[in-house]
Amino acid sequence: MENRRFILLAVLGVLLFFIYQAWQTEHGPKPELTPPDTAATQATLADDRKSDSDVPTIGVPDAPTTPAAVTPAKNTRIEVRTDLFVGEIASVGGDLRRLELIGYPLSKKQPEKNVPLFNDRDGHFYVLQSGVAGSDKALGSHLDDFSSAQAEYRMADGTDTLDVPLERSDAAGNKVIKTYRFHRGSYEIELIQQVVNGSGEALTASPYVRIVRTSVPVAEEPRFVHTYTGFGVYEAKPGSEAYRFRKHTFKDLDKEAYSVDQQGGWIAMLQHYFVAAILPPANEKNHFEGKPGRDQRYVAQYLGPVSTIAPQAEQTFTTKLYVGPKLQDSIGKAAKGLELTVDYGFLTAISEPLFWLMEKLHHYTGNWGVAIILLTILVKGAFYPLSAAQYRSTAKMRKFAPRIADLKERYAGDRERMSKAMMELYKKEGFNPLAGCWPLLVQMPVFFALYWVFLESVELRQADFALWINDLTSPDPFFVLPVIYGISMFTMQRLSGQSATMDPMQQKMMNVMPIALTGFFAFFPAGLVLYWCVSNTISIAQQWYITRKIERDEHKPKPSAK
Repeated sequence: MENRRFILLAVLGVLLFFIYQAWQTEHGPKPELTPPDTAATQATLADDRKSDSDVPTIGVPDAPTTPAAVTPAKNTRIEVRTDLFVGEIASVGGDLRRLELIGYPLSKKQPEKNVPLFNDRDGHFYVLQSGVAGSDKALGSHLDDFSSAQAEYRMADGTDTLDVPLERSDAAGNKVIKTYRFHRGSYEIELIQQVVNGSGEALTASPYVRIVRTSVPVAEEPRFVHTYTGFGVYEAKPGSEAYRFRKHTFKDLDKEAYSVDQQGGWIAMLQHYFVAAILPPANEKNHFEGKPGRDQRYVAQYLGPVSTIAPQAEQTFTTKLYVGPKLQDSIGKAAKGLELTVDYGFLTAISEPLFWLMEKLHHYTGNWGVAIILLTILVKGAFYPLSAAQYRSTAKMRKFAPRIADLKERYAGDRERMSKAMMELYKKEGFNPLAGCWPLLVQMPVFFALYWVFLESVELRQADFALWINDLTSPDPFFVLPVIYGISMFTMQRLSGQSATMDPMQQKMMNVMPIALTGFFAFFPAGLVLYWCVSNTISIAQQWYITRKIERDEHKPKPSAK
């Protein structure tokens, strides 16, 4: 009885978890889509000048200032192509307005289209802006016009870097040269802002970089699953030299803007599978902000330390960026703590080793589905001693079912005496009815940890397995795996024989459980359902083997005493 109650409670816990996930999908933070025919969607760069006219100033970070003259933008775009990116940089401000990730299709239905992480088209607004702030005015801000010597830049074969320079001069003789430096095989980008003081007076200057976006997802999101989109910061712990990673949803920023001055750290905009991060030098004291902007936009902004530039001298400010997928083998190399953006939650201690093992298996097999099957076999092998104890307990429960039923009938009106009599039976016969609970209890964290691995690991995004399963992170399109899972669960119940000792209500609940879980698993990632199908199949084989072994041992003739 206790065993069955525990199993029912555990299954109920699983159902409640995924009901909560579904509730988050329905009632959690939602992207505020901008209708395609509105002025915000059809905005020109001149309109963006008006809406994003807040330029940081030294001493008063991000104080609103009005540009001297808001003139229609020329809408000139400089095209950039490397081994990993296809991008566009605007002449206005030198903004990085579009950046497609080569090799990451927008969806399985659109394999020819890359994910545009930065994008200002089709109802999206997600761009990177930068500039140099002065004590009284911006020396070269995201509102000013820049010029480029070329309209297109391509990374040449055999070269490791590609520089894309833009230049701006003012009437006083000051010059700002903004250069984007791309590296082959890397999602790290250097933003180099060089200020040349051509005037007769000293200049005070401070670099700033900002990411501005709406809450509209950059790519196709999984259905019935809640994923995180928002602002992230790697901040210094108060009164400590240590740092911590913190996330703030856009709703959090609507309630209260984020602002901090600290040495080192970084800020980022996060979404499912991808991140855009501003990574200033770790030895500098920086100002970080996260706040709501205009037109349903949100801003993650960095303002660097102030420098004094003597007349006829120059100063160079370099800020590193990471713009790309959350690849677990390399993202942490870009900056300390950046690997924490792959957030497995409170089960990180289990999820990370599981992903590491699965990645090793994938390295040797070349197929994530095969890696999942091998991982399942290894997990089941590790849990075999507990599983054996569970099946032995189940077999003994079935053996003593008539005696347990007799005790229930005898003490039907006295639960205390019935419990005492059953405990005496358990003690006399030497078995523990709760022994069957431990394998389930131990495997539940593994189940949830794997769920987060499939949800968070970009390495598994749109990964093929075989036949009709062409995306292990999306539900089975034909519901074959969920049905197999339901059949395997039903088979396990019948093989255990526990339903014979249940009352009618419990029998109905156990009969409905495979159908209910089949319905829930129809919306789970196919890779997770594959794991449980294989796990149940192994469990059936183990249960059949152990049960038959116990029966054979019981029927063996006992040696006669001489």
